[in-house]
Amino acid sequence: MLGLRLPVIAGVGVMALLTTGFPASAQEDVFEYVAMGDSAAAGPLVPGPDPNLLCFRSTMNYPQVAAARLGAQLKDVTCSGADTEDFSGRQHFVLPPQYDALSPSTDLVTVTIGGNDVSLVQAAVSCLNALPEPVGSSCADRFTADGGDELAERIDEFTPDLDAALDEIADRAPNAEIVVVGYGTYLPPGGCYPKEPMWARDADYIQSSVDRLSARLGERARAHGAKFVDLGPVSEGHDVCQAPDQKYFEGVVPTSWAAPLHPNGRGMTAFGNAVADAVSGPQQRVEAG
Repeated sequence: MLGLRLPVIAGVGVMALLTTGFPASAQEDVFEYVAMGDSAAAGPLVPGPDPNLLCFRSTMNYPQVAAARLGAQLKDVTCSGADTEDFSGRQHFVLPPQYDALSPSTDLVTVTIGGNDVSLVQAAVSCLNALPEPVGSSCADRFTADGGDELAERIDEFTPDLDAALDEIADRAPNAEIVVVGYGTYLPPGGCYPKEPMWARDADYIQSSVDRLSARLGERARAHGAKFVDLGPVSEGHDVCQAPDQKYFEGVVPTSWAAPLHPNGRGMTAFGNAVADAVSGPQQRVEAG
């Protein structure tokens, strides 16, 4: 593998080193972490692009932050644009299913999913209004016409797919701690029109839909015996309306390197630390054993 020839030395310990590249005890101590999910985990345009350019994945996203904190060996298969179908199918026709990263030796799995299943970003973009009321139209009025709530219905329709995904993850990684990670506080109450061109009632509707999706992720995680990390409180006061050095998400016009309406590097650091704080890492497992 390294292109070097080493002399053969007798001894079981040395033979193990030559055969595997690591002592047997070191191999047993590897904490295997698989990160699954969409762009909220992948970190599109956050500095440090992953060589897999199809996924717009950053090497400074929250899985990387959490892995560094935990001393884990990370297999990051998060991918921008992913939905639950991409867990079992080939995203962009060439990428392996995200499920393929899982195995019985996996110790930790984090999952952020659902935003694309219910088309939340597209819904938010449809809420943008360059001019104040009453010029234009309200997306909240459109999504809740006739007494319904289209985004709430989409979340209900997504729930069985989420349940099936959590079951499959548990089957493929039976020894892993599964952690579902929610979405954050993108918008404060009332928004901040015109800084972010979304009317107040539309901003409240979009954030309430994000909160509804996160609440559903938490509910189903607990029902499946998984942990849930709620990024709503973590990011409160760090929404798109805040000063550039305070916000965890970028708005319509980013002020730092990140995709619009997505976490920036500061947010990824905070979210990775929140995940690391919540999980039972290698040290905790040793102590529990």
